Amino acid sequence: QVQLVESGGGLVQAGGSLRLSCAASGRTVSSYAMGWFRQAPGKEREFVASLSGSGGNTYYADSVKGRFTISRDNAKNTVYLQMASLKPEDTAVYYCAAEAVVGTLKNPRSWGQGTQVTVSS
Repeated sequence: QVQLVESGGGLVQAGGSLRLSCAASGRTVSSYAMGWFRQAPGKEREFVASLSGSGGNTYYADSVKGRFTISRDNAKNTVYLQMASLKPEDTAVYYCAAEAVVGTLKNPRSWGQGTQVTVSS
């Protein structure tokens, strides 16, 4: 079982940047598909970005494409979400997710507890 712990959330002004981290433990996730999702108040959880288990492919929601970058550091067993040009509509709880597949993240089995990102206008 993989345990995921997110960090790096906080309050930032519109146009600012944040980097979220997702530290994994229990298993080495270097070959896991990893991803980020978010849930805003009153809305369903939505996909943000993912990284294939092979590490060769990344996927982004249209709403964040060009502004967010997902990456991983296998030595640290950690996945990152670099967020730039933040908008108030990016305000949400951000969750890290993992699935033990080398392909695309489709059915995450492990979730973190979430980290709050608030973007003020």
